[in-house]
Amino acid sequence: MGLFCFGITVNSYIFVRYVNFQPQAIMYREIEIDKENLTIMGVKFSSIEALEITANAIGSNMFEGFEPTKELLQLYVDWKFGTVSESSFLKALYANSK
Repeated sequence: MGLFCFGITVNSYIFVRYVNFQPQAIMYREIEIDKENLTIMGVKFSSIEALEITANAIGSNMFEGFEPTKELLQLYVDWKFGTVSESSFLKALYANSK
């Protein structure tokens, strides 16, 4: 009785599997990852390393119920590269959490 989660990356997609043991139900959540063009959900990254680190973080946080959006990913990338200030980043995150 409970929920078990795990994730896997296959062909540039992250699949998260939720298994409810009573009754058993399986759901998958796809995240579009394009390693060739260095994008996640259409958001461009500067390197394969940055893309993979972010993809792993997204997958891990999805276990806790995080549902990524293109807008949130773009906000993160803009903050990471200094286009958006930390205070603006935090305000936007707070606004998106409501």
